[in-house]
Amino acid sequence: MINKGELIDNRYKIVKSIGEGGMANVYLAWDTILEREVAVKILRGDLAEDEKFIRRFQREANAASSLRHPNIVEMYDVGEDNGKYFIVMEYVDGKTLKSLIKKRGALNLTESIDIMMQLASGIACAHDSYIIHRDIKPQNVMILEDGRVKITDFGIAMALNNNELTQTNSVMGSVHYLPPEQASGSGSTIKSDIYSLGILMFELLTGKVPFKGDNAVEIAIKHMKDQIPSVCNINGNIPQSVENIILKACAKNPKNRYETVAEMYEDLKTCLDPLRFEEKRLVYKYPEHNTDNTKTITKLESREIKNKDLDLEDNEQSDKKLNIALVIAGIVCVSIVIIGLVFILVASMDRSRDVLVPNNLEGLTESEACKKIETADLICKVDYAYDEEYEEDVVIKVSPKSATTIKAGNSVTITVSSFEDTIEVEDYTGKKLDVIQAELESLGIRVVPTSKKVTKDDEIEENTIISQSIEKGDRLHKKNGVIELVYATLVTVYPDFTDGTYTQDLIQQFCDDNDITCIFKTEEDNNYEEGAIILQSRSAGDEVKSKTKLTITVATNSKNVEENVEGTEVE
Repeated sequence: MINKGELIDNRYKIVKSIGEGGMANVYLAWDTILEREVAVKILRGDLAEDEKFIRRFQREANAASSLRHPNIVEMYDVGEDNGKYFIVMEYVDGKTLKSLIKKRGALNLTESIDIMMQLASGIACAHDSYIIHRDIKPQNVMILEDGRVKITDFGIAMALNNNELTQTNSVMGSVHYLPPEQASGSGSTIKSDIYSLGILMFELLTGKVPFKGDNAVEIAIKHMKDQIPSVCNINGNIPQSVENIILKACAKNPKNRYETVAEMYEDLKTCLDPLRFEEKRLVYKYPEHNTDNTKTITKLESREIKNKDLDLEDNEQSDKKLNIALVIAGIVCVSIVIIGLVFILVASMDRSRDVLVPNNLEGLTESEACKKIETADLICKVDYAYDEEYEEDVVIKVSPKSATTIKAGNSVTITVSSFEDTIEVEDYTGKKLDVIQAELESLGIRVVPTSKKVTKDDEIEENTIISQSIEKGDRLHKKNGVIELVYATLVTVYPDFTDGTYTQDLIQQFCDDNDITCIFKTEEDNNYEEGAIILQSRSAGDEVKSKTKLTITVATNSKNVEENVEGTEVE
């Protein structure tokens, strides 16, 4: 058990335990270099001395570290620290799909198809990299608060082009999602993952697995013999187009399944199209059941099943009729292991010497920096981060720092600038604030709205973006990007009532329209015509606020009064 506060690889500080598995324990940790939360999977102490488990654990890392997809939990680092074998992964703050199904039961059609499309997209990416998951089940699927799906635990994934034979006679994965060919020990292909996806889709739509039994063998036999129940019969609102996807994915004969997960994805995209609701029930092209089924089932029943997940290792190789290809492959594997041990022995003898971390790595590309590090007999590890000051694929940080003395064979981590989790900023001026703010915040970017007062004379619409803090063409990180958007707030200002165009009636109308109390007073001034507006208590250009007072001074002219009086007397 790892204690809180313990530092793994002088970098990952353990925060708390978040899960325990058959092979490894998982911890929430803090990456002290990149300052972010990560999940650290550490091989269980009782297994750390078992070479077989170590190889499987390392294979998990090697297989999954190449995967980059929004629906696959990203892997950051792999290593060993004082006998602790660890993998550092993206920390996903969510709940498992299994817990969601237990809580809610069957999900609605739209939710189920959305989840299945995300799963199919992620698994298709893995298959493109020659990796089979081999353990697709809702326990290995995380659901985030925003509805995104993350596939976890490629712990039993195997590269399709990997020649290692240690898993040839293994039947792995949860029995409830186990393809018939895996149950019979025939090995896994990409179509095995397709079968498991179909079973998972059945569970999403019905809230239960299709096959149940008193023990793992009974369930496995049902996978091999029984037709999957009809989801349309369970829920009459499910269209045939949806059930046909399950039927095709869960065919006993792999020839009747989808050729690829990408093909299944395309079918999922259109299955809720009303034009497809009336399509006929799927009819298989090839026979479903193998004529040698009885023999296969007998072999299956005779195996020792240790748990309901069928995590079996047939170490005694009960099948005595190994073909020539397996024998040759075994010899090749043994030779590779021997050569590898010799290489490790020679390398370990050279690791006692001190070497310097190369200088001037910052600014180089990832490949250039790794080449210099490896030339110095060091291991190059790569992290990715966004930095607005650097172009893409440029080293922005090195740990340990350049010219630091470390032992040969140790790791040097370079942080490379990446635009993968960024967006290119557009010109948002002239667009409505609420539309752009919603669009950016849906991507994880924080928007700081700032109002700027404008008048009708400016001819700018209310809530229109006037300026932005990040220029067009620059980039923003989706997780911690911030942009200020300055938008227009329309206000009314006092005009210049003394410019000769306003009468007392017009001023009174302006005050009434803006809920202002207007007070008129007179002042004798012979420089103005009688009734002219000579003063206003609120300056022209000041913002108009309701419930305030405005005093207007109107000129009176004594000369005009006297002249009028004299004229009257003469007449």
